[in-house]
Amino acid sequence: WLIVNRGGEQAAQHSQALHSLFSHIPGLKVVAPSTAYDAKGLLISAIRDPNPVVFIDDRWLYAFKDNVPEEIFEVPIGKGIIRKEGKDITLVSFSYMAVQSQIAANELKKEGIDIEFIDLRTIKPLDENLILQSVKKTGRLVVVDASWKTNSITAEVAAIVVEKAFSYLRAPIQRVNLPDTPAPASSSLESAYYINKNDIINAIKQNISTQ
Repeated sequence: WLIVNRGGEQAAQHSQALHSLFSHIPGLKVVAPSTAYDAKGLLISAIRDPNPVVFIDDRWLYAFKDNVPEEIFEVPIGKGIIRKEGKDITLVSFSYMAVQSQIAANELKKEGIDIEFIDLRTIKPLDENLILQSVKKTGRLVVVDASWKTNSITAEVAAIVVEKAFSYLRAPIQRVNLPDTPAPASSSLESAYYINKNDIINAIKQNISTQ
């Protein structure tokens, strides 16, 4: 178990997004929980799984606290969850970006935008059916991943939807990723570099405005 960079301002030396790399390797499973409950359940599932499982926890999640059952329980690997049901647009993310996505969805609800928010929890294998069913209902998709666009999870999710549900789309898919540049060391530059709820809100509004 390795925790890298509990704080910020570590620049490019400790700012890699390795989940895309691990997801590319045949035989590996990759999980990335956003809640304490899912972290415990997925860790137990990973231990019991006969295959190698890479468990990724974002450093920004360590600031959150929640009540978790003491008993042993599993969260199934390969199954996402709908955190919020909606009809206007599908929002997909995972790990710390799921936290930011939930905030964005709650704020946009006040503006009358009804978002269906999916927390992937597992990024390999992806819960394709959950994603496709939601997109077929809403006709719109925004995907968020705190990594770079090229070969990212947003690219994989978008490819799945284009291949299997293209005719249902009412607007181009929006992908929210980091700028295609190494992470800065300056805290002021970091605040502009990393994704937050405002980036997600802007992407959703842009998608909704496309008829």
